[in-house]
Amino acid sequence: MTVPLLKIGAVLSTMAMVTNWMSQTLPSLVGLNGTAVSRAGTSEKISPDEGWQVYTSAQAPDGKCLCTAVIPVQGSCSRDLRSHQLRQLTEKVQNISQSMEVLDLRTYRDLQYVRNTESLMKGLDSRLKVAAESQKSLNTKSFQELKDKMTELLPLLPVLDQYKSDTRLIVHLKEEVRNLSGNLLAIQEEMGAYDYEELQQRVLMLETRLHACMQKLGCGKLTGVSNPITIRASGSRFGSWMTDTMTPSADSRVWYMDGYYKGRRVLEFRTLNDFVTGQNFVQHLLPHPWAGTGHVVFNGSLYYNKYQSNIAVKYHFRSRSVLVQRSLAGAGYNNTFPYSWGGFSDIDFMVDENGLWAVYTTNQNAGNIVVSRVDPQTLEVLRSWDTGYPKRSAGESFMICGTLYVTNSHLAGAKIYFAYYTNTSSYEYTDIPFHNQYSHISMLDYNPRERVLYTWNNGHQVIYNVTLFHVIKTSGEL
Repeated sequence: MTVPLLKIGAVLSTMAMVTNWMSQTLPSLVGLNGTAVSRAGTSEKISPDEGWQVYTSAQAPDGKCLCTAVIPVQGSCSRDLRSHQLRQLTEKVQNISQSMEVLDLRTYRDLQYVRNTESLMKGLDSRLKVAAESQKSLNTKSFQELKDKMTELLPLLPVLDQYKSDTRLIVHLKEEVRNLSGNLLAIQEEMGAYDYEELQQRVLMLETRLHACMQKLGCGKLTGVSNPITIRASGSRFGSWMTDTMTPSADSRVWYMDGYYKGRRVLEFRTLNDFVTGQNFVQHLLPHPWAGTGHVVFNGSLYYNKYQSNIAVKYHFRSRSVLVQRSLAGAGYNNTFPYSWGGFSDIDFMVDENGLWAVYTTNQNAGNIVVSRVDPQTLEVLRSWDTGYPKRSAGESFMICGTLYVTNSHLAGAKIYFAYYTNTSSYEYTDIPFHNQYSHISMLDYNPRERVLYTWNNGHQVIYNVTLFHVIKTSGEL
């Protein structure tokens, strides 16, 4: 009997199913997240405080797991008339119930993996009993074979333990959903019979826990970008806006930097809704002006390129001071090696699941894009990769899971054309559609906390959801 070599992830625990499920949403459901997307691919702006995310999943016939991460800004129930509150809560609970049904189907497949290992365990147990009864019948070759099979099965033990623990968690979550459904039915029969404030908090608590599960999702390969979701139209043609890429989800501050050179004024909005309405903000005046639009906020600090230099600056918002600045050796600046749109975009900072990066180029590598891992504390370059892609031919670029994705234009008709994988130091040409709605992108960055792309598109602040592809590999036959 051939024993399959079970790699990590071959037998999935239920929590792995939960995390994949939490991040696998069909892009067509974006409209449930607070934005209406038309059939023609345009978008309409509505309040970011409305809506609910429905998570689901799909699996190809060959067993590959198709994981879609569509993670817009989380919403919350608005304090309106009770009938409006009830409708919102009802929709949330209904969508959670539908998601639980999907989870049940995926859990069933997980059970099949576990059941298929029972025959292996029983066979091994029989051989152990025979060996215990008659040690003479166990020669060296048989003993080694038995030992190898035991080694293969050892990784299953923690998986099965996790499976038991995760099963209890799912039962608890399903019970909460049933309780909420019952409460809503009672309210429908007699309006005002239940404490709306308490019910709202219970729904939000459940939402927070589900989003926490989602954060455990591993990295994947980019396979698609959604239609654009316009958040606001403001400012000049060029600029940048962002949220912190590392802080907890409760921190929803938005930073706004209009213009691409000599700017020093950074606006900090308390929430996304405040940003949409242009209210409740404080102003930071940077000690050094910036160049380009490749700024990023990471763990409470702004990383940006100092004007007319290749110096990287780390500015801490709370202390309103520069913590460190360091020159990127050999990096071009002052429109020496910008993106195709110009704008002093020689140096572009970005953050993904692996940390802080700087994208730039030098004379030594003939103007091709260099990707460097940067220490966020010291701004020291830890390692660099020469991608071989000319930076002046790139519209913009962003990092996801250690991979640099490059667009071939900043104008209409752009697509994600090139991908460089730092984990293998290899590249490939891609053909991922990218709807450039307002025809001039001057900033494009990925936020790993929210798993969305932030863009500044011709005076419009826009986000895109992304689709990530995950493959669960097994060896042998189950």
